[in-house]
Amino acid sequence: MATELYHLIGGKKVTGTSGRFADAFEPMTGTLRSKVPLASVEEVATAVENAKAAQRAWAVQNPQKRARVMMRFLDLVQQEYDELALLLALEHGKTIVDAKGDIQRGLEVIEFCCGIPHLQKGEFTDSAGPGIDIYSMRQPLGVVAGITPFNFPAMIPMWKFGPAIACGNAFILKPSERAPSVPVRLAELMLEAGLPEGILNVVHGDKVAVDAILDHRDIKAVGFVGSTPIAEYVYTRGTAAGKRVQCFGGAKNHALIMPDADLDQATDALIGAGFGAAGERCMAISVVVPVGKTTAEALMDRLVPRVEALKIGPSTDLGADFGPLVTAEHLAKVKSYVDLGVSEGANLRVDGRGFKMQGYENGYYMGGCLFDHVTPQMRIYKEEIFGPVLSVVRADTYEEALALPNDHEYGNGVAIFTRDGGAARDFAARVDVGMIGVNVPIPVPLAYYTFGGWKRSGFGDLNQHGPDAVRFYTKTKTVTSRWPTGIKDGASFVIPTMS
Repeated sequence: MATELYHLIGGKKVTGTSGRFADAFEPMTGTLRSKVPLASVEEVATAVENAKAAQRAWAVQNPQKRARVMMRFLDLVQQEYDELALLLALEHGKTIVDAKGDIQRGLEVIEFCCGIPHLQKGEFTDSAGPGIDIYSMRQPLGVVAGITPFNFPAMIPMWKFGPAIACGNAFILKPSERAPSVPVRLAELMLEAGLPEGILNVVHGDKVAVDAILDHRDIKAVGFVGSTPIAEYVYTRGTAAGKRVQCFGGAKNHALIMPDADLDQATDALIGAGFGAAGERCMAISVVVPVGKTTAEALMDRLVPRVEALKIGPSTDLGADFGPLVTAEHLAKVKSYVDLGVSEGANLRVDGRGFKMQGYENGYYMGGCLFDHVTPQMRIYKEEIFGPVLSVVRADTYEEALALPNDHEYGNGVAIFTRDGGAARDFAARVDVGMIGVNVPIPVPLAYYTFGGWKRSGFGDLNQHGPDAVRFYTKTKTVTSRWPTGIKDGASFVIPTMS
């Protein structure tokens, strides 16, 4: 029996009133788990009204009190860690072990937010002029919003609402309707941690809700993570409405394998980064670029048996390498890309399309796929597949290999495997990509650095978490003050200068 979910508005569970619902399925069995209400424009407006009414009082709380809410939230999530991971795995399809990593990476940003008393400090200059002091303040924007994807139902909502709320804003979260339960539970735990009602609201929805968020005059900023076409749409519509917007889209992350690389280490890295979470990660390695024929042949000798030996299982199998894909539609889309690669002339060395999970025949499972001799002209190289598919593009030289990520329309993450410090340094300096790994396959920066891709992987000037998050969710006010000293200067008609 499917459960009907609810919105969380003004700290209360609110039944959907639009009459429209989306079906959320359990990927490992293919069974219907829940009916997800799709918010109307009016329901989004109600959430914004609640947020706006609560925000001012929250903003004037001293930052230590806001930080203490974050600290209590950390403790509450830790107490429910196993239950949240199971819920996430059942609804998304990733393994429980991977689900715990999803939660942990979100909590690390919340830990960073506990330092908001320091992070939100302004600047002060004493005696900038005769009797003049200048100081700046970082103040919250007001009501802000986040539109988050299915593939990280815990991590990315926390990346969004954590810094925003810590800075004194109120937040409207619209999670993916494919994996909505964990975001709602996280919001409930924020309330239990002492967050005032109305500061964090969760509304489920589709394009109607997204457009309502983008068009609402009282929402001052919007963060989005998803596909590039929708990221561009959100950015264009949001900025046209005068909002501050940060959007993160698709990726095609390359891994260059130099002739001097430790191939066993590189193979381990590629298997985990390419097939973890069934490839449903924006930082997954999807393109391998071995430099030189000898490197390519030696690497393929290692990769083929490892991909063939991948263990696919239900989300609850603690020994599985990865679980099912998120929906039947997405499974069909990924398989169609493999069909396309074959028709384009790529050499399919490992074919996982026919994989069936015994006892879970209705689940959305697929085995790992490995292509060799992929070329930059092929669509399977150009487009994001977002599944357990790894493509090998051979390069004769380092310069030819470097040109591949530089010329690609996406610029999210990239990696190089080498023992040569000079090559690694040159690569880091010249590659046109936002996040770089040196012998690190998934170069997601830690919470106190910032996360963001380049080119068509990212839209907007400021990135996620780290110092950029504080900048994104605040505006700077600068005060120049002078107190009477009894000195009469008379009127001045010249613009003030430092002289």
